[in-house]
Amino acid sequence: MKAIIDGHNDLPMQLRGRYGYRVDGLDEPRPELQTDIPRLRAGGVGGQFWSVFVPGDLGEPEAVVATMEQIDAVYRLAAAYPGDFAIACGADDVERAVADGKIASLIGIEGGHSLATSLGVLRAFARLGVRYVTLTHNENTSWADSAVHESRVDGLNDEGRAIVREMQRIGVLVDLSHVAPVTMHAALDTAFAPVIFSHSGARAVHDHPRNVPDDVLTRLRDNGGVIMLTFVAPFVSAEARAWSLAAEAEWQRLGPPPSPADWPRAPRPGEDLSTMPDWPGPDRLVVPEYASWLAANPRPPVTVAQVADHVEHARDVAGVDHVGLGGDYDGTTELPDGMGDVASYPLLLTELKGRGWSDEDLAKLAGGNILRVLRESERLAQEPLWPLSPAR
Repeated sequence: MKAIIDGHNDLPMQLRGRYGYRVDGLDEPRPELQTDIPRLRAGGVGGQFWSVFVPGDLGEPEAVVATMEQIDAVYRLAAAYPGDFAIACGADDVERAVADGKIASLIGIEGGHSLATSLGVLRAFARLGVRYVTLTHNENTSWADSAVHESRVDGLNDEGRAIVREMQRIGVLVDLSHVAPVTMHAALDTAFAPVIFSHSGARAVHDHPRNVPDDVLTRLRDNGGVIMLTFVAPFVSAEARAWSLAAEAEWQRLGPPPSPADWPRAPRPGEDLSTMPDWPGPDRLVVPEYASWLAANPRPPVTVAQVADHVEHARDVAGVDHVGLGGDYDGTTELPDGMGDVASYPLLLTELKGRGWSDEDLAKLAGGNILRVLRESERLAQEPLWPLSPAR
């Protein structure tokens, strides 16, 4: 089994919403989550980029505060389980953690709104160990265009190009998942170091806005970056996307019951966590009309083989040195059959092994390629700002 270094996991968001940031009990099976320590071990995960996501429609100052809280949750997670997790800020840290039998815990910010259009905030996050920033989430920022909205700045404006250059100057990876193709090209025009896609698919396999076109994959090869293929079913399968859109339309037609705010507030000092509002809202399955619709309209199957199709297409266009894995666990409820949690990576590697992938190429996919990108980013950084570990 190759050590997996996964590009994107939203456990910190779930810890906030479900448990008020409590981290206890993750060393035991947690079926309400897609991630816990036993299943990380079963999946062969040796490194994880924990997403510190906050919604893109938060005001920028509020987004900075919430992102700080998410980063704190990652550090508290690692502190609570020192035998299982180790904070990692660079390639050497990752290799050291894996050698020690721990899961290297890296931090990725999912959305440039968390920077509040401030290079000072970016540099402060880098000093806290943030190793990538996704330029947008599902909303445009004032300086970058997302994949699901009309372009406003032709990809990147001058501020956006300055942010990309500063990210690479200080050794923070530029993540192009969630951005529009015009933004992908603009970032590649600006980049002097490798970029990544932390959790995306291949658009030639399925024409979804969140997937990456072949002309970008070709440029990614020349840039030296990596696309980390995701497992999100609507990104993998056109049939699954059509079903997901139909299911959401039916839910809206029924008139969904009132629910708490989309983004749960953090616990206040001294607050009894049992009094906090539930999240992510009412279970849709308890609405009889909606449950009946689901029973009559089951989701089309999405298979491990279809995920492998995306991986192989990206390999064929960008090259085997430029692919990785970014499952998006605990960030979606729609996953391929049999791949419902972080124990599932061996299923994909077994599928690819059956298609003729060598052990060497599987090791590159599993984690070798993103480790190379981390190391190259460090080499090219003019003023790396991530914290120095005691070993350094």
